[in-house]
Amino acid sequence: MNARTLNIDLHCHSTVSDGALAPRDVAQRAHANGVDVWALTDHDEVGGLAEAAGMARELGMQFATGVEISVTWAGLTVHIVGLRFDPENTVLVEGLRKTRAGRAERAKRIGERLAGMGMPGAYEGALPFAGNPELISRTHFARYLVEAGYCPDVQTVFNKHLGDDRPGHVPMQWATLAEAVGWIRGAGGLAVIAHPGRYKYTPLQFAALFDEFLQLGGVGIEVNTGSHTAEEARHYADVARRYGFLASRGSDFHSPKESRMDLGRLPALPSDLKPVWHDWF
Repeated sequence: MNARTLNIDLHCHSTVSDGALAPRDVAQRAHANGVDVWALTDHDEVGGLAEAAGMARELGMQFATGVEISVTWAGLTVHIVGLRFDPENTVLVEGLRKTRAGRAERAKRIGERLAGMGMPGAYEGALPFAGNPELISRTHFARYLVEAGYCPDVQTVFNKHLGDDRPGHVPMQWATLAEAVGWIRGAGGLAVIAHPGRYKYTPLQFAALFDEFLQLGGVGIEVNTGSHTAEEARHYADVARRYGFLASRGSDFHSPKESRMDLGRLPALPSDLKPVWHDWF
């Protein structure tokens, strides 16, 4: 099997976290879009992996277990994708449970902030959008605000109200970087920094993040992902070369209507980078 010619998508979401499609439906969409190797990476939750793996087998796709873990580093949220781990590892499962704890209380505080900004009832409105109430998130609030007519689309909600530096955002203390990488490695998996272009760090902070991640045993960085511009993809390809990171590729697909990139539609990785899947086949 020639890994260079495969269509590989290692980052997407289902209704188990903040995606709009059930795990089996995400699998079907990935297959319809020509994906050969696929990972479902719901936020802080592995509950959709069994359904996803089953449908992937039916469709003839290779499947990798995945998760996207929320981390607080230098006061901001960073996401670490775990791949090819044991989803029944008790330390990982318990760590994810603790990471999810507190989302409900945070959601109520977001609702209060939005009410104070002239958008009442947002918490109650967001709840039906959350397939898993434990994982109610800003995306669910954004979908409600669009439905209620406060904003034209989800991205506008984040730009105006719910982004990290916007007035409706309520910060949370997530897992530490050491915890997240440790859980993934302890379960036999690979740790990858998700969409680094989204993080508002200084060059010095980025250097410290990458150094610490490598020291902890992290191995990869997403180069081609739905939220990266072509310029950002080139930049993080250079970062991968400089630090010796394995390169990953994932659409970060959430919904047919909301996502910037559909499953399997990303360009190929630069040929000189070693992909995170280099020894999978």
